[in-house]
Amino acid sequence: MRPRQMRRNARRMRRYGMQPMVVINSGDSLPDVFAVLFGRWLWRYRSELAPFTLAMVTVLVSLVLHLTHPQWWPWLLASATVVASSLVGLGQRMGLVRRSERVYAATVAMAVGAWLAAGTALGPSFRPLPQLLLYGGVVLAVPWWAHRRRRARVRVERKLAAWPEISAAIGLNGSRVMSAVVDVWGWRARFGLARGQTIQDVTAKIPALESALGTFRGAVRVHPTPDDKANRFELRVLDIDPHADAIPWPGPSVSSITEPIDLGPFEDATPAQVHLKRRHGLIGGATGSGKSGVINVLMGNLSACTDAVIWAIDLKRGMELQPWSACIDRLATNPEQASALLRDAVTILEGRAEWLAAHGQRVWEPTSDMPALVILIDEYAELADEAPDAISDADSIGRRGRAVAVQLIAATQRPTQKAMGRGALRSQMDVRLSFRVRERRDVDLILGQGMLSAGWHAHTLNAPGKFLISAPEHDTPRRARAYLLTDEAVSATASQHTVWRPPLDEVSRRALQAERDQPRSQRAEPPVDASPGAGERQGQGGDDKAPEGVLWSMLAGAPDEGVPIAHLMTATGMGRSWVYYRLQELAAERRACQVSRGRWRATQPTEP
Repeated sequence: MRPRQMRRNARRMRRYGMQPMVVINSGDSLPDVFAVLFGRWLWRYRSELAPFTLAMVTVLVSLVLHLTHPQWWPWLLASATVVASSLVGLGQRMGLVRRSERVYAATVAMAVGAWLAAGTALGPSFRPLPQLLLYGGVVLAVPWWAHRRRRARVRVERKLAAWPEISAAIGLNGSRVMSAVVDVWGWRARFGLARGQTIQDVTAKIPALESALGTFRGAVRVHPTPDDKANRFELRVLDIDPHADAIPWPGPSVSSITEPIDLGPFEDATPAQVHLKRRHGLIGGATGSGKSGVINVLMGNLSACTDAVIWAIDLKRGMELQPWSACIDRLATNPEQASALLRDAVTILEGRAEWLAAHGQRVWEPTSDMPALVILIDEYAELADEAPDAISDADSIGRRGRAVAVQLIAATQRPTQKAMGRGALRSQMDVRLSFRVRERRDVDLILGQGMLSAGWHAHTLNAPGKFLISAPEHDTPRRARAYLLTDEAVSATASQHTVWRPPLDEVSRRALQAERDQPRSQRAEPPVDASPGAGERQGQGGDDKAPEGVLWSMLAGAPDEGVPIAHLMTATGMGRSWVYYRLQELAAERRACQVSRGRWRATQPTEP
């Protein structure tokens, strides 16, 4: 049997799970068998022998060039310099992530190029070139032999060589390895499946895969291939968890709501970006799973958008969102204020719809003069319990708000049918973020029916901040971790972004004003100020229950350091723009003054 035919038969046997054997009969030539075995040994240890292979190739090339083109040595030296410089500057794009890897590759390229130039000009046997090749080659080979990723590549290759046995053990007979790549965190490989097998069969066998590959629990990921073929899948195995530690927030990734917001990195270091323009969002997860962290990330990016006005509802009396009050145009911290806020949002929705119809337009394009309205609701289930009348307004916004850029982002622990208002709002939410859940059935509640069986295993997330994202641009289960914003980062970001927050557009302001100008019998009662001391303030003066009267009462009773803008917004039930406009009018009349940034008081407290 010829060596080439023996190698071909051995490959076929490995493909179908059989161990190749070498059988020697009287007709075989013993030197040929030894050559085959030696060739297999060289191929198996090709990575370890790479430095010697490079040295031999360098000697042969220098010998040929010395005999044919010895005058080329300056060009060889210049080429080596260019290659080394390119590896240092552009090596990251070539897969050399770490700086030490790029420096090592550039050093090897420069050393090989210099020796090749010298060998071309003087000959490879010219002293001391052989001694330099020997000692320098050994010194440069040591980092290669000790390199973690090279050793990982060898380990992966040998593990995949045993894939026929692994696939037979876990019930995926006939599957085959198509390609494999080693990266910073582990390795990934593309596999072809046998007839009748699908990616759902592989997903169901993930625990068995982890056992067969000898990894830790939760280290195996199964995804469809980019070409989306039904008989292929991509296997990703992590040696190191890239999300083991918290990842600091690098700062806002957008300046407009039309741009994708970066929530955090996936496990392959690519950003988990999501579009929020004219989309509603749902954030779900158990207590302590990291929902507050992603809300801070959203606030940090939305507050940087010059074409988005932010309203917020935080029924924990502002405990979560109060630090962002400088960037929130209107903040509701009790059920009455939440109901009034959502009622006004529906009024804005209808006013914008009338304006679009009058101007022959179908959608509201957010700009700095006509911004989108984003309503962020923390603990939506509490809103359903304490302000059930507001749920109908939320459902109306969910059904009709996208075209007019009035958007809802709701966060809750379990978005059950009761909490979400008979499910009408939940079905309108295109963007879903699922953090760790306690029960497997909660995965379908947050991400949608059938997502658990499709491989969206949010119950296996093992650290706060880790989440799965489901959106039109994210249709495969990939783990990400939300950035971490410290309290200091929140305060600094809110103080920085409050300068360029846009006011509510004229169309929306006119709609709100027209609603308030209606006779009292035709509209709901204005929001009641439930803050401490509200009764005493409202008892002073004639019509102090009006927002203007409440505003003046608070300014008149303010201490020397003044009253924060957020308190004025909460007491009056009005937005930031309205409060600032009234303050500017009072300042022009010299009846009020700004004590410090964001704090005001009356200059004539005795004036009615």
